[in-house]
Amino acid sequence: MSPKKPGPPGESGDRQLPARLDPRLGRPGSGRTAGAGRAEAPARAGSPVRTDPARPGGRGRARRAAVATRVLAGLLSCVLLASTGWSWYLGEVAEASVNRTDAIPSTGNEGSGNAGEAMNLLLVGSDSRADLTEEQLRELNAGADSGLNTDTVILVHVPADGSAASFVSFPRDSYVQIPGYGWDKLNAAYAYGHNAVDASMPEADRQAGGAQLLVQTISELTGLRIDHYAEVDLLGFFQLSTVVGGVEVNLCEAVDDRAYSGAVFAAGPQVISGADALRFVRQRHGLPRGDYDRIIRQQVFIAGVLRKMLSEDVLLDLGKQRQLVEAASQALTVDRDLDLFSLAAQMQSVTEGSIEFQTVPYVGDDRDEQGRSIIRLEDQDTLHTFFAQLSADPQPPAEAPVEAPVTVDPSTVTVEVLNGSGVRGLAAEAATALGAAGFAVAGTGNADSADYEQSVVRHAPGDEALAATVAAQVPGALVEADDTLTAGTVQLVLGADFNGVGVPTTVPPAPGEVAGVDLRTAQDTSCIN
Repeated sequence: MSPKKPGPPGESGDRQLPARLDPRLGRPGSGRTAGAGRAEAPARAGSPVRTDPARPGGRGRARRAAVATRVLAGLLSCVLLASTGWSWYLGEVAEASVNRTDAIPSTGNEGSGNAGEAMNLLLVGSDSRADLTEEQLRELNAGADSGLNTDTVILVHVPADGSAASFVSFPRDSYVQIPGYGWDKLNAAYAYGHNAVDASMPEADRQAGGAQLLVQTISELTGLRIDHYAEVDLLGFFQLSTVVGGVEVNLCEAVDDRAYSGAVFAAGPQVISGADALRFVRQRHGLPRGDYDRIIRQQVFIAGVLRKMLSEDVLLDLGKQRQLVEAASQALTVDRDLDLFSLAAQMQSVTEGSIEFQTVPYVGDDRDEQGRSIIRLEDQDTLHTFFAQLSADPQPPAEAPVEAPVTVDPSTVTVEVLNGSGVRGLAAEAATALGAAGFAVAGTGNADSADYEQSVVRHAPGDEALAATVAAQVPGALVEADDTLTAGTVQLVLGADFNGVGVPTTVPPAPGEVAGVDLRTAQDTSCIN
């Protein structure tokens, strides 16, 4: 897509800033020079005038730069840097390096939305290898350039109050209507738009044409207006994953896909970065559900990056902050109209626990008229209902607060953990976490069925306080009295909604609602394929 600079950012905090990121210079190919061609945000009432931070009144410029820096990182992490001369410097680095494209079309993007309030951002991962050297192609096991396919398409929705973020993935083989071209796979939309622009036009115009047709396709499919666009390619992903120092993922089974993606990983939790990270998110051969499981891997890795970026390891490390801004500004291509101030303000309240990942509702695998493998999505009415729910205003809190149940010291509670989720090893994992939280674990085992949709805390009559103490560790779990249980021991049955001790369970859809597929939160660290 838009030109990127090869080579991951340096590891040393004392490394001299390369010319391509020198805030005094324009970015090669960006058409900008320092102090020229950059749109100035209109002054808002009561806002201080931008000045150099070394001069009186310079704090205003530092504040603006801090916001700009945070937004670029915030497309993946919402990290807020302090308003200091350091963050002013980082902001200048980001502003000098960020790619922009005319991605938002003037027509064909008329779905519902709240401009300036709720935000819908289209996050796209391209499969382009155009900027990779021969050595990088070998290291990343990337093979030949596959052209203009966009193999990762994710709609990110942030509500007006900034209280949450929803990531909805679209399988690359989703069979959709592409405006002006009829039914085809979703990952063909960008190529159609790119090639529709006269070949004599600048490549930047052709890239904008691809982005605009993809935005129109997603807008028609979801019934939503797309407000912003962000794109990252393979090299950019490699750089971002390297900068954060590795991300923890958890595999249910060992994998060996060296013939295709190059992915070779052991089972269990492990930290991956760089080339291994790219192999992890690209693998689809050898997985039980192919592309579906690859989507889960992409979501899990993004969630891991978010957790890492929001950790003290990054927030308190100035060197990591600089490397992150350098990598993010090189990796991302964003639309021209992205409002840094409003986006930063809107994302202030997003935390790990309020970030959800799911896949667009689909029917399953199928074949098109040409015999190609495709994925049939739900019908348009169902999809529009799903995305309307996603973008609905948050419900106001209940008028009368519910009185919290009485709890006791966890060390006085004995709990038995049974696995009804169908996920192997989950009971042992939960038991370990409960033990670390101070509970006495009586034992683990399998429930009478592996088809529990919801987690349940069961207790003998009179043990309400003991049950409430366990239920507080699994927010959202059902609590039931069971007169067959021995007094003094609480039974926790893990269901399909269980996301970990201390993590809210997945809320089932209300009657009439449409649910996405494989809903997870950014806090969920359970194993995946």
